[in-house]
Amino acid sequence: MSKGILGKKIGMTQIFSETGDVIPVTVIEATPNVVLQKKTVESDGYEAIQLGFADAKKPNKPAQGHAAKAETAPKRFVKEIRGANVDEHEVGQEVNVAIFSAGDIVDVTGTSKGKGFQGAIKRHNQSRGPMSHGSRYHRRPGSMGPVAPNRVFKGKLLPGRMGGEQVTMQNLEIVRVDEARNLLLVKGNVPGAKKSYVTIRSAVKG
Repeated sequence: MSKGILGKKIGMTQIFSETGDVIPVTVIEATPNVVLQKKTVESDGYEAIQLGFADAKKPNKPAQGHAAKAETAPKRFVKEIRGANVDEHEVGQEVNVAIFSAGDIVDVTGTSKGKGFQGAIKRHNQSRGPMSHGSRYHRRPGSMGPVAPNRVFKGKLLPGRMGGEQVTMQNLEIVRVDEARNLLLVKGNVPGAKKSYVTIRSAVKG
């Protein structure tokens, strides 16, 4: 069964293993989540639990009513964990970092840093032309395609808004679980800026 928790990315640091190796880790703060809703095959067509993390500052009426059923405050970050064992959870129950242990393999989903409007080289990793005098092709997108259709095909890699997209890093190892401070130390980097919200789930390919 899948398990998961919602948290906030604190930043990166490094720790030392027992053999003296340096391990880069991302620190994720996952204060106890609240189960806001249970979804079952009979009522919704699939099984999932809905988790809430971090109290909302200005909740609207529907959010207040939804949270009231779980006898908790309205939450700012709400996500579903599909494939979770619904029978083991109750509405209003708290989920904390203890569900994971060191060595677990997880997928971490977050929103990547927004880079604004960027060119084709930075956005799509394209190559530039010669920078020498006389070259009339430096950092432009290049050919727009064949002459025949008299238009540019959809999907052409062009300059535009970059970042700010949902990104999932797969098969990351949990190096340490700090239950006292509600922290997860995940090996490597995870998407998003500091203080951004992330979802930690059991790895689908683990």
